[in-house]
Amino acid sequence: MAWSECVVVRDGVRLVCRDWGGPGQPVILLHGLAGHAGEWDAVARLLSPRLRIVAVDQRGHGAGERHPQDVSRAAYVSDVIAVADQLELRRPVLVGQSMGGHTAMLTAADHPERVRALVLVEAGPAKWDPNSAQKIGIGLDTWPVPFTSREAAVRFHGGGPVGEGWAAGLEERDGGWWPRFDRDVMVGSVAECARRPYWDDWRAVTCPTLVVLGQSGFVPAQEADDMLRRRPAATAVSIPGTGHDVHLERPDALHALISGFLDGLT
Repeated sequence: MAWSECVVVRDGVRLVCRDWGGPGQPVILLHGLAGHAGEWDAVARLLSPRLRIVAVDQRGHGAGERHPQDVSRAAYVSDVIAVADQLELRRPVLVGQSMGGHTAMLTAADHPERVRALVLVEAGPAKWDPNSAQKIGIGLDTWPVPFTSREAAVRFHGGGPVGEGWAAGLEERDGGWWPRFDRDVMVGSVAECARRPYWDDWRAVTCPTLVVLGQSGFVPAQEADDMLRRRPAATAVSIPGTGHDVHLERPDALHALISGFLDGLT
């Protein structure tokens, strides 16, 4: 099954979606920081025969608005609701990886009547390192842009499915391969995550929740334990042999977990 492109505009900000169609329960897929909707292609292809799948290029990312003025957490949340409203996705399941998972969690907390279920992939509510924004900026500054070729970008990002996934987010222009985001927009987008923890938001989520962790991912075991202690009804699963980019490393395993989780909803 192939996807079609659709555009959602909220307050003048353009969001671009990959709409995979499909019957049944709508699902919105949210990528992480500096990512793009295409990261979800392998998972979307597996889910779309029985679910309505929409993957979003969020503000500041991919084919979406490159330089939005507002990069607050609230802006990202409002975008998710706009996608659901404009594409008529009634009570979608939200699936988000990393910062996309953080956005999905806040959306479920702020709009409990609008979200059917929540899947967090390598995401949690703990306060980020106070130096996170600075470190991310320094990390992005190490990218040798423009990459001389797509293959060079794949190698830089570690090769394999993870390197391929990151390289797929680049655009070819002016003789090189460039990121489809602005470095300062990425740094600004994470600033709030380092100012406070989001445990109150986690506790405010009322819908069924699945937490998927990479065996060597970014979410510490203690944070995952605290998440389950505060919300015992949530389920947490770790996928062996994976890191932070679970959706790229093991789309088959993630598909199986999401499908099983949704099958168990009443």
